[in-house]
Amino acid sequence: MQKCNINIFQSITAGQEYNNIVVTSKTESVAQPSAHACVGAMKVKVISILEDNYMYLVIEEQSKQAIAVDPAVPHRLLEIVKREGLSLVAVLTTHHHWDHARGNEALVKEVPGLRVYGGDDRIGALTDKVTDAQELKFNSINVRCLFTPCHTSGHMCYFVWEDECTDAPAVFTGDTLFIGGCGRFLEGTAQQMYHNLTQVLGSLPQDTKVFCGHEYTIKNLKFAMLVEPENEKVKEMLSWARARDDDDKPTVPSTLMEEFEYNPFLRLSEEGVQKFTGKTDPVEVLRVLRKEKDKFKKPKERLPPHAMLALEWGLLRP
Repeated sequence: MQKCNINIFQSITAGQEYNNIVVTSKTESVAQPSAHACVGAMKVKVISILEDNYMYLVIEEQSKQAIAVDPAVPHRLLEIVKREGLSLVAVLTTHHHWDHARGNEALVKEVPGLRVYGGDDRIGALTDKVTDAQELKFNSINVRCLFTPCHTSGHMCYFVWEDECTDAPAVFTGDTLFIGGCGRFLEGTAQQMYHNLTQVLGSLPQDTKVFCGHEYTIKNLKFAMLVEPENEKVKEMLSWARARDDDDKPTVPSTLMEEFEYNPFLRLSEEGVQKFTGKTDPVEVLRVLRKEKDKFKKPKERLPPHAMLALEWGLLRP
């Protein structure tokens, strides 16, 4: 399963950082940025926070301007911004849940003029409420807002690309699309999620890199194995994800093309998926899949928000 280039990203986990990693395949190699024709050389930093969340920095290398996505741990984000000599100009918030939007208020206080974008009035420190298909521009970096209600009623995904650049674009999917899975229907319906997955996200370029909000890959793929036990792509991806976990490395990003090969929530017309659900209508297939996933080895109960933040600040030991 080949993963095509997306430029360079860094992944940061608690106590460990991988510098200047060029993503060319399932393995990583440490290298310096390669020369290419892109105007500003967009880079994505993957930052692991809390128990299993990701926040991101989208960086235009030429101007050193940065856009944060779901920066729920602001002190860590600001440390990286300072260390890298970046100018933080905007925050893109996918939805209002605390583990995605918790850092907005602190960032607005620390960074004068910072703009906070999102699609829900419940998002803290929101300065600019965006709508579906609205486009934002930050020098050579373009952002298209994609309204994806279901996990929450105001959920937004963000499709990002660079001017005059042939590198693959990126999409930040929050809790709508995960590697091998999709988000829970907390404030929406199966019909809405079907539209999100097939019409909104599924219609993006197939080489689009998927940066999701949580590291759920292994448990998602275990469920995918239950749904399609003969799917070789699922087996291959699960083996790879376990190896990444053993090395304490992230599994993001995937590509949309890959998701259509192993993610059961994007394979609603496949015979094996329909057989598992006992349904043929794609919306009903999705509804049953999500119901079964909700019952499948539920994750351990998460700590309350104040305890998670205490862990992040080193006030408690895990």
